[in-house]
Amino acid sequence: MDRSLAVERVLRGVQPHALLDGLRSALREHFGAHAVELLMADYSLTELRRVTVLPYTTEPMPVAGTVAGEAFTTQRATFEPGEDGVRAYLPVTVRGDRLGVLLVGLSQEPEPPVWAELGRFAEALGHEVFVADRDTDLYVQARRSSRLTLAAEMQWQLLPGRACTRPEFALGGQLEPAYAIYGDCFDWSASARKLAITLVNGMGEGSSAALLTNLAVNALRNARRAGIGLDAQAELADQAIYAQHRGQEHVATLLLEFDLATGEIDAVDAGSPRLWRLRDSKAERVHFDEQLPLGTFEDTTYDIERLRALPGDRFVFVSDGVYDVAGPHGEPYGDRDLAQAIVATADLPAAHVPSAVLAELHDRRAGGLAADDAMVVCLDWFGPNPSTDGTSDIAKAIS
Repeated sequence: MDRSLAVERVLRGVQPHALLDGLRSALREHFGAHAVELLMADYSLTELRRVTVLPYTTEPMPVAGTVAGEAFTTQRATFEPGEDGVRAYLPVTVRGDRLGVLLVGLSQEPEPPVWAELGRFAEALGHEVFVADRDTDLYVQARRSSRLTLAAEMQWQLLPGRACTRPEFALGGQLEPAYAIYGDCFDWSASARKLAITLVNGMGEGSSAALLTNLAVNALRNARRAGIGLDAQAELADQAIYAQHRGQEHVATLLLEFDLATGEIDAVDAGSPRLWRLRDSKAERVHFDEQLPLGTFEDTTYDIERLRALPGDRFVFVSDGVYDVAGPHGEPYGDRDLAQAIVATADLPAAHVPSAVLAELHDRRAGGLAADDAMVVCLDWFGPNPSTDGTSDIAKAIS
């Protein structure tokens, strides 16, 4: 049997909690690997943590300043020599969502085709870990440098992921403080024709804010999956929240829907999340007619506004935990500072931008505690895809 097929068969055949053991055994047998480790990115994306039987028992590896961290941030394989040969660090990624890095140690540097094989195994491992999270806590636990609050546990489980890439766009999002987030959340969904993005900022603190946001996100998903328009989605979610809280709690929300064939955007602004656009190296805020947050009054109606994305546009979405943050002397972050941060991160991939902006925010607070949670989502629009019937993708997959 071809050794690549043998390794991939092992990955598909082992129990979810034993993926790494199976891969380690297969790479040892077929490639002579003397070390195989899976390093998972933690929730703050600042550390890589080894998957072990017991979490928290090994020292994490920082992303900044390490060879493994370089593989994670650049999404390219990196190598370092050692006394026992060479170590390769291979990105473990699922459709643009960065999970971590696969470490493979070999006694001598192999030919490029072998590195390509190992890269495919890292990709296959990522898909298997993604599926395995349904059945085991092992990989979720390995990502934690400390215990999550209950609210943070709820919010992270609600997310669609932290990054997504397609020919038309690249998306990335991050929440902070990663281990104690409560009301901020984002959601997205892409089909052959549409990309829907939702930015949510539920009022309150702790688990009550997380419960409110969970209600809002699931009400919006329910309406979206019913196939109705963006304005009707907002209205149904508004009714669901009002029915539960009678106007005492509300959810600031920004809803957008991109037409992947034209770049046309429908938007409903129902509160505080803001949108910035970087075009031709200039960052400017996109202003909408701000409507009532979801759940404020009974039977609120919402209007759709429209704009167009041009190839090369970057859109950055931020919550009030970003633009309302106070500096060491009490001065607000402000539009000027945020525009400078967006321009300064222009060369970074979309998946890296949220963490970079939030890191600057942390520096601005001089390491102090955040008064509010913060959300940043970045979308790079590469250009419309005229093949929106899905047949071309299916044909490629079959071939």
